Amino acid sequence: MLLQELFAAGPASRADLARSSGLTRVTVSDLVAELLAEGLVEELGTPTESRVGKPPTLVGLVADAKHVVAIDLSVDDQIAGAVLTLEGQVVLRDARPREGRIGANAVALVREFAADLIARSSRPLLGVAVATPGVVTPEGVVLDAPNLGWHDLHLADDLAAALDLPVYVANDANTAVMGEFVFGSRGEGGLLLLRLSTGLGAGLVLGGALLHGQGGAAGEIGHVQVDPDGPLCGCGRPGCLETYLAVPRLRRELADASADRADAVLADAGARLGQALAPVVATLNLGEVVLSGPADLVEPLARVAEQAVRDRVMPVSAQQFVVRTSSLGDDGVLAGATGVVLAGELGVS
Repeated sequence: MLLQELFAAGPASRADLARSSGLTRVTVSDLVAELLAEGLVEELGTPTESRVGKPPTLVGLVADAKHVVAIDLSVDDQIAGAVLTLEGQVVLRDARPREGRIGANAVALVREFAADLIARSSRPLLGVAVATPGVVTPEGVVLDAPNLGWHDLHLADDLAAALDLPVYVANDANTAVMGEFVFGSRGEGGLLLLRLSTGLGAGLVLGGALLHGQGGAAGEIGHVQVDPDGPLCGCGRPGCLETYLAVPRLRRELADASADRADAVLADAGARLGQALAPVVATLNLGEVVLSGPADLVEPLARVAEQAVRDRVMPVSAQQFVVRTSSLGDDGVLAGATGVVLAGELGVS
C-alpha cells in the first residue's frame, strides 16, 4: 500500500502515508524503516513550505534501487529487450534476430537473451517480464502463439526455474496497455490499446484492472472477421481484421502500391479498424483508443479510424472520442513489462 501511494502520488511524509493508507503511524514507521533498509525508498528531507511545529521528513521511491529485465517478442522476427528502472526508464537495450526460430528453439533464445541482460544489469533485479503475441493466462502459460509455435507452454515457470528470478509472461497488447496506464498518459474511464505488430491484439484496463476475459483471450480483436471474402488469416478463417492491419502485410502492400495508392491502402485499413472498434467504443463508452506500433503506420491509421468510429456511434458517444498514438512510442511494451513486474512484486498499479 505504501509503495502504491509513493509511486502514484510521489514523496510523502510518514504522517501523510498513515492518513492515506489508514494504517497507524507506528505501523507506517516500521514499514518505512524496512523499505529504507531494503533501499526501495529514501529520505528526501523536509518540504519547502513551512508548518507549525517540527517539519516532517519526506520519503520517496528510489527509482534506481532495483532493475527490471523486459523482453518484447512482438516485433517481426526479432527479440528485443532492455534493462529498466522502477520508473520504466531504459538503462540499456539490446536486440537480436529470431531467424525464424519457433517452439523449443525460440524458448532457448529467450532464455539466453534474458540471462545476458540479467548479467549486464548494475542493480539487483526485481524480476523479468516477457511480452509475447498470443493468448496468455495470468499465470504466464502461453495457451496459443501460432507465430512462435507455442501451445500450452508454461513459459513463466520454465524461465523462472532457469533464471532463478520471478518471471512474468503476458500478452504483448496487455503489456503495452499496462505501460500506457502506469507510465503514459491516460484519460478518464477505461483504456483500450491496440498493438500493431506481427499480428493485432488489444489490451483493456477497466476500473484500474487489466481485463483477461474467459480463457485469457480478452483483446483478440485481430481475429474478428470484417470481410468473409477477404484474405485467409493464420487462424484459418478469411477476412480477419489482422489480415488488413498486421505490420508485415501493410509494409508489403505499401511497397507494392504506387505513390498515389499508398494513402488508399492505409485508408482502407483504418476504415476496417474503425468498423471493428465502433461496437466496443459504444458498449463501453470509451473516451479514447490508443494505437501502439510503428509511428509511420499508426498515426495515419488513428486519423482514419477515429472518423470511422464517429460515423458509426451515437453523437453522445463520439462527442469527445479520440484515437491517438501511444505516448510511450516504441518503448511502450518494454515500459509495460516493467509495470507488470511492479504489479506482481510490489503491488504497484
